[in-house]
Amino acid sequence: MSIKIGIMGYGNLGRGVEVAMKTAPDMELVAVFTRRDPATVTPMTAGVPVVSVNDVKDWTDKIDVMILCGGSATDLPVMTPEYAKLFNVVDSFDTHARIPEHFANVDAAAKAAGKVGVISCGWDPGMFSLMRVYANAILPDGKDYTFWGKGVSQGHSDAIRRIEGVKNAKQYTVPVEASLNAVRKGENPELTTRQMHTRECFVVLEEGADAAKVEKEIKEMPNYFADYDTTVNFISEEEFAANHGGMAHGGYVFRSGKTGANGENNHIIEYSLKLDSNPEFTTSVLICIARAAYRMKNEGQTGCKTILDIPPAYFSAQSGEDLRAHLL
Repeated sequence: MSIKIGIMGYGNLGRGVEVAMKTAPDMELVAVFTRRDPATVTPMTAGVPVVSVNDVKDWTDKIDVMILCGGSATDLPVMTPEYAKLFNVVDSFDTHARIPEHFANVDAAAKAAGKVGVISCGWDPGMFSLMRVYANAILPDGKDYTFWGKGVSQGHSDAIRRIEGVKNAKQYTVPVEASLNAVRKGENPELTTRQMHTRECFVVLEEGADAAKVEKEIKEMPNYFADYDTTVNFISEEEFAANHGGMAHGGYVFRSGKTGANGENNHIIEYSLKLDSNPEFTTSVLICIARAAYRMKNEGQTGCKTILDIPPAYFSAQSGEDLRAHLL
């Protein structure tokens, strides 16, 4: 029996979910929901209806898991608790500082409705979160480091595009190479947020927009840019189209720790991702989490969950027997 999936939002993430579903034999795309005129949206999958968000309540008994493909800055804090009242939901909320608040809001809504809501699924938060927990458990006497990039941050780019006067934008997160190398060598440096990454923004302005005002708003944005050395470049639409069409990203998680009676043995755990397409990788994670949400709901679980609460076997379409035989 196929897991019936709905996609809420059909931008980069929504399209990525649809692509990822082609490799999920146990899933079926039931509908795409949009705030736009449904007539202007054409899914890649033939025969899949496009539905206005205004009619979403008509689909509560037709969808097993709704995958929410909004932005973390303003969409998901509202969308996820709201739709958790109607569906089992999965999102990719990635504002780390606000995850506890988001969790509490979704947990209350999902428990009241008897639903499962899984938040903050992707690669960070998501896969990197798992690696940090594993590494901390294995090497409790140690230090954590996470580096992102160089690559396009979807959440940060979306946050810039929400600023009045911005027509289009891409933001690149760039590790500070000297800091990255010091960690890899086991030097265990004490690093501030500013010493670990820089942020590079490429912005196309609306006609007549105040560049100085936009730049100030970007650089002072809490949780996104205020704690970083940020460069804002204003460019033309033509340059943007020519040089900033890709969505590559990646990064590194390190745990540097000690074992032994006197801490004489040093160990470094390093986990890395190199991604040609940030949204397609993120949505590949979302698909796995949707499968897990469906299984947890069928077990009678309710409320909000994160990737840390899910047994790894729940992510996979393979049976327990196959996992034990080939991947254990």
